[in-house]
Amino acid sequence: MPGENAIGADRPGIVIFTGPSLHPSKAATLLDATYLPPIKRGDLTPYFASKPRIVGIIDGEFYQSLAVTPKEVLALLEAGVAVYGAASTGALRAVELHRYGMIGVGSVFRLFRRGVLDADDEVALAYSNETYRAASDPLVNTRYALRAAVRRGILMRAEAAEIVSMVKGFYFPERTRQLVLSIARKVAGSERAHKLHEFLATEAPNVKDRDARLLLERIRGDIGRHRLLVTETDSS
Repeated sequence: MPGENAIGADRPGIVIFTGPSLHPSKAATLLDATYLPPIKRGDLTPYFASKPRIVGIIDGEFYQSLAVTPKEVLALLEAGVAVYGAASTGALRAVELHRYGMIGVGSVFRLFRRGVLDADDEVALAYSNETYRAASDPLVNTRYALRAAVRRGILMRAEAAEIVSMVKGFYFPERTRQLVLSIARKVAGSERAHKLHEFLATEAPNVKDRDARLLLERIRGDIGRHRLLVTETDSS
């Protein structure tokens, strides 16, 4: 059940697991819910009995701790709990359990479901357990940022693909912005690497943050539609 790190722990109806993708303090301004740290194996067990109305999974641990299993999420679905996933671990589990009723949201979910992405480390990053401050960049974010840089004319498409391929060869905690820029200097030259540096610092998209926000918006919208249906049924 919610512990010291929970935000909104007195609101058991909606439970959201999040961290580096979208800080709980920011998430709390978008949806009234109980916010818990990134999910790991065993964290869903208390909810098999208490059965919250909704569980949203954004971030999760899968290198530093055992990952939450599809079987655990499936048990919650079978108990009648609506489960949503996006951005990171949530997107991965939603791909595996979509046919059983888990609701996937956002671009990361769609890319994995279509098979465009297939490696878990696309969403992995190193971060502080205390502040959720990122110490590396998820490869999926780097892909989106470099694709945006191509649209801006900063990189050629082939150059962006080469940079991504080289970054992918590094272990995920080493995939920093500094690494990306170092590789960009070799691939595209110092002048365009400098332009890329300015772009990444000010305009680069963050697809995991965006997908996390979309998950909260989807939950809020689904709740609103449900309330509307109840009101219409009661008044008829």
